[in-house]
Amino acid sequence: MVGVAGLFSYPVKGCAGMALGATELTERGLAHDRTFLIVDEDGAARTQRGQPQLARIHPDIDPDGRRLTLSAAGIESFALAIDVAAPRRTVTMFGHPYRAIDQGDAVAAWLTEAIGLPSRLVRVPPEHTRVTDGLVPGTSAFADSCPIHILSVASLAGLNGAITARGSDPVALNRFRPNIVVDGWDEPHTEDRACRLTIADTALGFAKLAIRCAVTLVDQRHGVRVGPEPLRALATYRRAAGGGVAFGAKFAVLRPGLLAVGDDVTVTEWDSGQKNAGITEGPPALVSPARFLPDWRRGGSPTAPGGPDCRYIP
Repeated sequence: MVGVAGLFSYPVKGCAGMALGATELTERGLAHDRTFLIVDEDGAARTQRGQPQLARIHPDIDPDGRRLTLSAAGIESFALAIDVAAPRRTVTMFGHPYRAIDQGDAVAAWLTEAIGLPSRLVRVPPEHTRVTDGLVPGTSAFADSCPIHILSVASLAGLNGAITARGSDPVALNRFRPNIVVDGWDEPHTEDRACRLTIADTALGFAKLAIRCAVTLVDQRHGVRVGPEPLRALATYRRAAGGGVAFGAKFAVLRPGLLAVGDDVTVTEWDSGQKNAGITEGPPALVSPARFLPDWRRGGSPTAPGGPDCRYIP
């Protein structure tokens, strides 16, 4: 059977994720995913691309979304009553302006101490509108682009087979910060070929391949860049036609609902073109995923267009 093996939400963009047993899938993605953004004095987003130490901050958000707790080693935890009524301000992410709600001076002081750089915390406003790109458009909060990132156990196992064959240590699942981990597909990168899939009563539409960046070089436990894997291995067999390397797939939400670990995953429309179109061929031999994924297996932290014309959009 093909099913959901892991669900992960990242309430504060760039910070550690929360492993979930069940959650709501909204139009913007998993509940509370990337709802908050850390910015500098000028309102520009801080991410792990520039500040890998963000990974050491662990958010925990109440199910009702009213209280956020931030924790990090060497500093007392901070509990925040989330403000959705404060005046809006403009922030920028990858050069694009967005309206956001500043969460106040107290949490700003905590983040500044935890990160070591002047920082503030903002929240996406209820009236937030954003259209994400890809084959199936969607909307998201402060995610890089599409609301859902799916990665399969088979893809990670294949990649780690390639990495260990080169004499390097395997990389952890959390390097890729997926939202939904799927187990049960026999072949790596099957997520690339799913034009439309259902999980429980929800439905997702393929938007584009996930082009990987320097965040994958960050050790998510220690918040430091360790490179060169996994990008070095991916460059040998997962180069995308539009540049960069692809690993995992981005999806838009077609039908919201409830998700849980263990739910069946059913692909209702497959790509009719060549498997992994636009991707360098020569995937590595598959190895046992259990060798690389002990933590999350124990539950630890850390009507759409498609059909015959479904193609890859980098």
